[in-house]
Amino acid sequence: MAKIKIDYRKCTGCRLCELVCSLQHVEGTFQPTKSRIRIYNHENLYFPIIAGPYTEAACNSKHVTMVEDHEFDACIFCRASCPVKPLFKEPDTDIPLKCDFCGEPPNPQCVSVCINGALVLVDDEDKRPEEKGE
Repeated sequence: MAKIKIDYRKCTGCRLCELVCSLQHVEGTFQPTKSRIRIYNHENLYFPIIAGPYTEAACNSKHVTMVEDHEFDACIFCRASCPVKPLFKEPDTDIPLKCDFCGEPPNPQCVSVCINGALVLVDDEDKRPEEKGE
């Protein structure tokens, strides 16, 4: 199964991924609010977050996540579109957005424009069982 591997340390916050994603999904226009990827910026650290599945329930387990000595509300890194987080909802219709890997076979446009290698398409089946957490 193909997945997009994210290395936030390589992300410069250029947001080309947001632009190309919006162009891919909204023909002929750049509308980053309709993108399936968002770049979260905190004190010159950039975190690409890719839209995952929709859930009708709000998370009931709020955690703090540590990244490079910075504390973050784990909700920031959650990929789900949910009732309390409008990040991955279509702004005009409130329809939940989800990454579709830009079709079948996977050809994610965000990966193709990421010149720094922060986004890489990988095949999860190539991993050894211990890398999958088994």
